[in-house]
Amino acid sequence: MNDSKRVRRIDQVLAEASRMLSASDTPRLDAELLLSHILDKPRTYFFTWPEAELNDEQLSRFNALLKKRINGTPVAYLTGYREFWSLQLKVTDATLIPRPDTELLVELALAQQLPTHQVNIADLGTGTGAIALALAKEQPDWQVTAVDKSPEALAVAKENAISNDVQNVQFNEGDWCSTLAADSLDMIVSNPPYIRSDDPHLQQGDVRFEPMCALASGEDGLTDIRTIARDAFNTLKYEGMLLIEHGYDQGEAVRSILLKAGYSAVRTEQDLAGHERVTLAQKLMH
Repeated sequence: MNDSKRVRRIDQVLAEASRMLSASDTPRLDAELLLSHILDKPRTYFFTWPEAELNDEQLSRFNALLKKRINGTPVAYLTGYREFWSLQLKVTDATLIPRPDTELLVELALAQQLPTHQVNIADLGTGTGAIALALAKEQPDWQVTAVDKSPEALAVAKENAISNDVQNVQFNEGDWCSTLAADSLDMIVSNPPYIRSDDPHLQQGDVRFEPMCALASGEDGLTDIRTIARDAFNTLKYEGMLLIEHGYDQGEAVRSILLKAGYSAVRTEQDLAGHERVTLAQKLMH
């Protein structure tokens, strides 16, 4: 957008930005989200006032973000936030960007039949706090523990708890179940790293900019899931539930891991695209 004197109207700016972002999966949405951030206006504003013009500062800031997006930086890192469930979450390069697919994990967790009093759950590898905060917001009587080994990620999660007025969450710095007492939890949920360390997709698209430790997990992508399955069994109460998000092609392998670890009632649920996405299991033996 070099001709700033000519292209100032919102509809023109968005149309040209969309063309420049043609390599993105969602060029128009990316452009609208960036402009919404610059103008501090909802996207509906663009449809209501398409003829409104950007001033020099707005145009300069938008073009700077647009250039970074063209070079691959994720929109969420450029705007500093991402919407998830009913929350607006701060996002930094210390955290994974929450995905819509993960809302299935929240839905399934909320659907579980848990004790009616003193429910204690944990979200392992909480990152931005997306899962923990969504569950805590929906169930204010639950006590939720958000765990992450990254102090930088936990700092972001704490900020998100404050900004979304969620008070029934505590934050533990540690590796998976290491900070949690044995036989103490009614449910454990996790969206752990599950990509193979040699997967070529790690060098493509938005994930190039995300923390590798939140994405990759050993040669088969299942190293962390094996650890969680083992340690969560000791941490869960009798009849406690474990819910794990995983890759679209890992359902069978994850079910096998959980069965070998001693869990019962193991099953996998599909996401909206029909891919196996979340596996659930229950501890029915000591």
